[in-house]
Amino acid sequence: MRWPLLTGVALTLISTTLLARSIPDPHQQPAPGNEAAQTPIARAGYSVATNYQLQCAGCHLTSGEGSRANDTPRLAGFVGNFLKVEGGRAFLVRVPGMSQSALNNQQLADMLNWLLNKDGMAGVSMPEHFQPYSADEVAAVRRQAMLNLPETRGKLIEQMKAQGISITDGLGD
Repeated sequence: MRWPLLTGVALTLISTTLLARSIPDPHQQPAPGNEAAQTPIARAGYSVATNYQLQCAGCHLTSGEGSRANDTPRLAGFVGNFLKVEGGRAFLVRVPGMSQSALNNQQLADMLNWLLNKDGMAGVSMPEHFQPYSADEVAAVRRQAMLNLPETRGKLIEQMKAQGISITDGLGD
């Protein structure tokens, strides 16, 4: 009784192993439509909105509402508050999702300026006087690694609270 069962298990394991391909086929061709080499995002010339979809929307979602379940803060109606506290402007560039994105410095500056538009994501959270980011500013700031995102963000949130800013980032409200 045991031998037939063991033989069946052994044959199943062997046949599965034989069917599995552990070494890639060197003759495999790309799927139709993917024959051309991919253009890096930094050179693709996508619109800012498309770059947001490719680089940010996976976590912050399309409309910037974020996700409490994934510990991702809301951008919509809140992100402009970072410009109201010391260190907040640099923080937005240094957030790992921004500083380590595939965007070049100009694209990242354009993305930040797009996010911080009063008629866009930032909305009413924007300070009255906003100096747009430049590629040079982004280049200088994004090189400074942020070693502790939660602590850095927490200190900025505390500064906001001290100024009476309502924390509506989806995490602390």
